Amino acid sequence: MSILEFSHVSYQYPSEDFDIIDDLSFSVERGSFHCIIGVSGCGKSTIFRMTNGLLRPKSGTIQVDGAPIEGQKRYCGYMPQKDLLFPWRTVGENVALPLEIMGGYSRAQIREQVEAALADVGLAGCAGKRPEELSGGMRQRAAFARTMLTGSELLLLDEPFSALDFLTRISMQEWLLEQWQKHKKTILFITHDVEEAIFLSGSVLAVTHTPIHTLTEIPVPAGYPRTRECLARSEMVALREDLIGVLRKQVQP
Repeated sequence: MSILEFSHVSYQYPSEDFDIIDDLSFSVERGSFHCIIGVSGCGKSTIFRMTNGLLRPKSGTIQVDGAPIEGQKRYCGYMPQKDLLFPWRTVGENVALPLEIMGGYSRAQIREQVEAALADVGLAGCAGKRPEELSGGMRQRAAFARTMLTGSELLLLDEPFSALDFLTRISMQEWLLEQWQKHKKTILFITHDVEEAIFLSGSVLAVTHTPIHTLTEIPVPAGYPRTRECLARSEMVALREDLIGVLRKQVQP
């Protein structure tokens, strides 16, 4: 069953004279994990901003759970590239923001949910710390805990690990797969890293042409649970090279 469906969606930025998203239709199945890859500036993040309501499509419809997103609340969680933790709030207070915005929770209920969410992402005991006391990977875990507390089944993760060092990034990739398999959320994940895309995805959604008229779905030939050893398989190496070739074609003069 589809949780997200784009139907003939177009979008044009006011400063441009063309549609960066051009009559795009695609759907995402509940519980799936897809990475979207494409060159910088092709419109990947625009898809997310329309999905979460920050941008309104020029035409077409976007539905979640079979209903238009207009008027819906808490239908998706959004995690941008930067963790955006407020430095004047503790980690716990940052993670509590979705619950505060929704309202209807007592202080005790908020504290209980925040502590459980932090423990779930390996940050038990960190609620009273300030963001600057955490490493980059820990800050991203806190941001993910905050996203989870939106209560949404659909999570939009926009290059959340791009600023991390190599070893922290691969550790976070492995951790994210564990979280996905535990919570059974639907994840759309934007990345420029082809290896990251094939390690995480059930199938990759590739932007092969711009403006974006279609997302080409490419199955990843590896099951779950998944370890990094699978990346050395001949079929995974071939897929990586194919996807790199797709991206190179888009940047060649």
